[in-house]
Amino acid sequence: MKINFKYFVLALLAGATTFQSCIDYDDATEAATVKVQLVMPETFIANDFEGHDITITSEGSSQRIIASTDNDGIATFSGIIPDIYNIATSWEITSDEYRRLTGDSVVTSGCTITGALNSQLLTSEYATTPLKLQTTVSVNRDIIISKIYAAGSKDQNNRSYQAGKYIELYNQSGDTINAAGLYIGLLDSDSSQPYTLDNLSEDYDDSVVVAKQVFRIPDDDDCLLPPEGTLLICNSAIDHSDVSDFENDLSGADFEAKDLQGSYVNNPATPALELIYSMYSRMSIMNLVQSGPCGIVIFRTTEDVSEWPLTYAYGKTSGNQYMMIPVRTIIDGVDYLRNKTTGVDTGSKRLYPSIDAGYTNINAISGWTGEVVYRKTAKTENGRKVLTDTNNSSNDFHVSTTITPREYDE
Repeated sequence: MKINFKYFVLALLAGATTFQSCIDYDDATEAATVKVQLVMPETFIANDFEGHDITITSEGSSQRIIASTDNDGIATFSGIIPDIYNIATSWEITSDEYRRLTGDSVVTSGCTITGALNSQLLTSEYATTPLKLQTTVSVNRDIIISKIYAAGSKDQNNRSYQAGKYIELYNQSGDTINAAGLYIGLLDSDSSQPYTLDNLSEDYDDSVVVAKQVFRIPDDDDCLLPPEGTLLICNSAIDHSDVSDFENDLSGADFEAKDLQGSYVNNPATPALELIYSMYSRMSIMNLVQSGPCGIVIFRTTEDVSEWPLTYAYGKTSGNQYMMIPVRTIIDGVDYLRNKTTGVDTGSKRLYPSIDAGYTNINAISGWTGEVVYRKTAKTENGRKVLTDTNNSSNDFHVSTTITPREYDE
């Protein structure tokens, strides 16, 4: 039997008075003051603590509370009901600010500072001893993973339909980008996770993530992506809109993972997405799991990816093999986790906080609801739409059943 940790802890605290007469637990579920203190990235030689927003979000009610940091980097939250919360912060700095804070002049497009703690129990314990929130720095990206439709839907006969799944990439920058040669890695989705983050740290010193499949945008010709341009990549580039209200016309997709087994209808006019590696001997399509997890990374390298080493699950010498993708090559990553009856399975994160400090998920437990996860719009800059990219998918993504391909506002 699985126990919901949040309600177990709160019930234990609330009921403790029935058997501990000498200790007063009356305030266990009363409003408390909670303090959270920023810890700056290790590369910073100067500190900039004041005026940064920290957000706490209750996992039980989705209530969000925001507080700003003082000169010591401490944000104070008053009237907090003890509960399980997700904690996050992010802010952008310019290249000049980066140079002042680090002494390094490498960055030219600015950076994002982020920090996150997921599924954290907040109580009055942190009124006098602030909870530490470690932050990391990531260089602002030009091309990002902007949308994942993996949930699938039910057709008119109430049968599960998954041929219309797709992913989308977006050009954040003000310049035209050549996406030719860009790699797309689909992370493992096994129910028994082959490698936890602790396992990866132990065996590979946080230097790799493991993928079940790797694809590539063909590099035999330019693939020019203008500002605000999107790349729509699917398994079946046909019109699926007559299947259900949740499916879309994908006949205008940019690339298609061709189904060599013939289960899906492919569009001969749509260029093929190159399959570089798949741990499934009889699967050439993108294995986007309807309920999650199926995290995605995009990366670039001049190395021969087909020669990259493979690994069995942690501690095993047989079974499925996963490709090891060096973290140094990754441009962007989205941790897409499974939602369970007990809540989002945050313990199964596949990506380090430096790649994705949070996660995204659909609301359904098993999928088939037509839910798509997509990046929110952050701002308009010189007439150009800029999507939210704080390196934390918990902040960056929305869930929708109505938004369509190449669209980012409902």
